[in-house]
Amino acid sequence: MNASHMLLAAPEIWVLVMACVILCVDVFLKEERRGLIHFLALVTLLFAGILSGDQDYHANGVWSQTAFNDTFVRDAMGDVLKMFAYFVLFMVYTYSKYYLRQFQLFRGDFYSLTLFALLGVMLLISANNMITIYLGLELISLPSYALVAFNRDSKTGSESAMKYFVLGSMASGMLLYGMSMIYGATGSLDLAAINEAASRAGSGDILMVFGMVFMIVGIAFKLGVAPFHMWVPDVYHGAPAAVTLFISSVPKLAAFAMAYRILAEGLPSFHNDWQQMLMVLAGLSIVVGNLAAIMQTNIKRMLAYSTVSHMGFVLMGLLPGTAYGFGAAMFYVIAYALMSAAGFGMVVLLSSRGIEAENIEDFRGLNQRNSWYAAIMAMIMFSMAGVPVFVGFFAKWLVIKAALDAGLMGIAILAVVFSVIGAFYYLRVVKTMYFEDAEVEARIEAPVDFGWVISLNGILMIGLGLFASSLITICMTSFGI
Repeated sequence: MNASHMLLAAPEIWVLVMACVILCVDVFLKEERRGLIHFLALVTLLFAGILSGDQDYHANGVWSQTAFNDTFVRDAMGDVLKMFAYFVLFMVYTYSKYYLRQFQLFRGDFYSLTLFALLGVMLLISANNMITIYLGLELISLPSYALVAFNRDSKTGSESAMKYFVLGSMASGMLLYGMSMIYGATGSLDLAAINEAASRAGSGDILMVFGMVFMIVGIAFKLGVAPFHMWVPDVYHGAPAAVTLFISSVPKLAAFAMAYRILAEGLPSFHNDWQQMLMVLAGLSIVVGNLAAIMQTNIKRMLAYSTVSHMGFVLMGLLPGTAYGFGAAMFYVIAYALMSAAGFGMVVLLSSRGIEAENIEDFRGLNQRNSWYAAIMAMIMFSMAGVPVFVGFFAKWLVIKAALDAGLMGIAILAVVFSVIGAFYYLRVVKTMYFEDAEVEARIEAPVDFGWVISLNGILMIGLGLFASSLITICMTSFGI
């Protein structure tokens, strides 16, 4: 460990220090001054972005550098994902402040827990060793369990947190068991060393194959793909909307990074083996997610099952094992994080007076109550459905093209068919907003900061679609294209 290593990990160190500061400051603040905690959290994200955007470490044209005995890596992909993690969490904080005050939950531990989870996201994105991967994963998971039970008076939230904790512990155990097998077969926990050992051993090494299987189970659970998805609707439904807003967006960026680090950097020589497993998981997720979402009347559960489907598309990008496929999957997970934040942000907007807008019926006549917010929700739904010109369309198109280029015609056709089927439940929300009368005529208003951010979030749905080439270039460049 030296000064250069500390500089590479400066964003992580900053977030860790500020999470601890916020935890301590909150103890001494009176209720009416809790806004200071929100301000400190936003300052944390701002300076973390500045530190992550510092490209001086690319000295002599080096695009990536490792630190702490090669357990930590700073590279282009990691920096881009971290920047979007900060941006999405900024939106989460803006939406959540309105919700937490409405429901008398405006406490500092929400901010400290989410910042510790963000630290886990950053560590997982920069992980270059199995130990760092597991450390980052648990640093995301443990605060998330507590956040789901954040509303202590909610029995549903406590039940969801218990389910999440039990199933998450099982998934972590399977991932750790797989890592122990890989260590037994290769004698190393370093991803580069594992890659070399796997290349020498070939795909006939049974111990490594079993280790890979257990690790993919852990990855599948964290992504929330079928058949390891049963926690997703329960947790999304039972958690406070502000917590669901966080869990559904920021950790997905880290889950993609974990899948890439383990499979593409650690086990590329086993591509044929993990491709078959991911193909089954992707196909099941797209089918189960879309079919289950059609039957939902609760919008949080509907969006939860749509998450299962979207994560199936992310896995499609990983299937070819090519730089183009990885770039397409990265673009998709970024687009999904923005769409999910916007979708649950609208749920938060319609929640008030201690009652969450959980049902699709709660969106009835939204156009009559505020036509601008109805237009934003329509853009979000169109983007999630993959309607052309919206960012969701280009995200789907890229991963399907990656699958077709790799000769995976079957999964590509399946994705197209179920994208059309899945459009039904997204358009049902639009129909409810525009063609059904509102039960309450009162106009919906939001705080100024909430209104500006949700407007920006909605406009990004079409803006990133019309000008998708810039973000696509950034994602592809991250993988050397």
